[in-house]
Amino acid sequence: MPLAEETAVLDDPPRTVPMVVIGNGPSGICLSYMLSGYRPYLCSDAMHPNPILQSKLEEARHLSIPEQDLEYLSEGLEGRSSNPVAVLFDTLLHPNADFGYDDYPSVLQWKLESEHHIPHLVLGKGPPGGAWNDMEGSMLTLSLGDWMELPGLKFKDWALCNRRNSKNNRATPADVASYYKHYIKSMGLKRNFIDNSYVTYVAKAYREAEESTDEETKRISSEQPQNEQNDVYLKNWEIQGYRRAADGLREPFCLFAETVVLATGTFDAPARLEVNGEDLPYVSHSLSEFEAAVCKGKFRGTTDPVLIVGAGLTAADAVLCAHNHKIPVIHVFRRRLHDPSLIFKQLPKKLYPEYHKVYHMMCTQSYGTPSLHPRYTSFPEHCVLTFNSDMKCVLQSPSGLKKVFKISKALVLIGSHPNLFFLKEQGRSLGHHPNQPITCKGNPVEINPYTYEVSKEPNLFALGPLVGDNFIRFLKGGALAITRCLEMRLKNKNQQDESASNDGAG
Repeated sequence: MPLAEETAVLDDPPRTVPMVVIGNGPSGICLSYMLSGYRPYLCSDAMHPNPILQSKLEEARHLSIPEQDLEYLSEGLEGRSSNPVAVLFDTLLHPNADFGYDDYPSVLQWKLESEHHIPHLVLGKGPPGGAWNDMEGSMLTLSLGDWMELPGLKFKDWALCNRRNSKNNRATPADVASYYKHYIKSMGLKRNFIDNSYVTYVAKAYREAEESTDEETKRISSEQPQNEQNDVYLKNWEIQGYRRAADGLREPFCLFAETVVLATGTFDAPARLEVNGEDLPYVSHSLSEFEAAVCKGKFRGTTDPVLIVGAGLTAADAVLCAHNHKIPVIHVFRRRLHDPSLIFKQLPKKLYPEYHKVYHMMCTQSYGTPSLHPRYTSFPEHCVLTFNSDMKCVLQSPSGLKKVFKISKALVLIGSHPNLFFLKEQGRSLGHHPNQPITCKGNPVEINPYTYEVSKEPNLFALGPLVGDNFIRFLKGGALAITRCLEMRLKNKNQQDESASNDGAG
């Protein structure tokens, strides 16, 4: 049964809360679900296709998964995530999914155990769903519905009840965004979510406790018992920001939290080439902007090609959009055609035929080969040297040969970076490579792989794309790991308190 629905507000929140989650996308939603007391157990009649994992699960069938040793359960498992708990949880939810058995049932059942509820607030800049709300207008970014779903509510069931077209088990971004909004409501999680909230500052409170002139900080300090003030400043995080009201005004807030979770995703800041001319008007870093221009007929009858830079799914969507509207394309990317890390090699061909169509074009219609797609030419292992004001771009081959092309538009779609501006030095110290910007592939946040606690900051956790889990099916493992870690700490604290009480009574 879902929790009773309540609505959280920041008008008069608790000034110190156990946890604040920054980001209300799928990562934050899934974590809120598990922190609210929903716990996964092995189904009574479950039989996992992996016999070794099944044997391990049988050893503690009476325990929920968060009560078990995640390192032990995940040992030896392989999958498309570098985080072992992400692979474990994915194989429990979608057994053998990577082998094409997408209809194999989950071996988990979910029970609501309210005694395990951990109070928390989830702060998001828009409605729940995060970046999926911004992608609703996208025409081509399609996803496998079952892999976008969150625990406890099958996407197929939601689609059927809402009369969505679930043909081929595919979903549009608009469907996914609507599903997440419905999920929040149906699971009784709305009381944990505060929309339209912008976090601007996060730091350990003690760093500025002595010199702060902030009246709110002083008032909170004065309200704490004397013997607890040091704990506030030595352990708690201070979170500042503002909430945008209906009339557009900014309402500032300040919270203290024992634990902070970073679940901001990676869509905040488009990655740039950092070449001359990248800020010229005809150069864009937005697929939705290009799609809107195409819909308005701005490229109808054009003879100069559109330059698309990148070899990921967003760049592939742009290629498909242009190709379907008969717009000529020059497709530039740095990687080799048969680079095993290309995303196309990680997607089942039968589930993503449109992306494999693009990959086929990339391989068969590269510069210098016979023309199979006269409106498309790929330039593997090339880079853009400069964009000129006369609508010409300069490309460079691996051998150093330069080529100049007249274009009608340039789309730089090489990924995006998380924007952690609210952390000291934008969180650079948290990555695997200190003092370098956090990126989801090259320099993700360094975490303990079994708790998702940030290695360099106690009581700070991260999950989702920030730790390299870019697929929604894998970010759920982070929610499991964090929930287990917090529950173990609470259990140990309670045992210590009980022991101290018994010693005092003796």
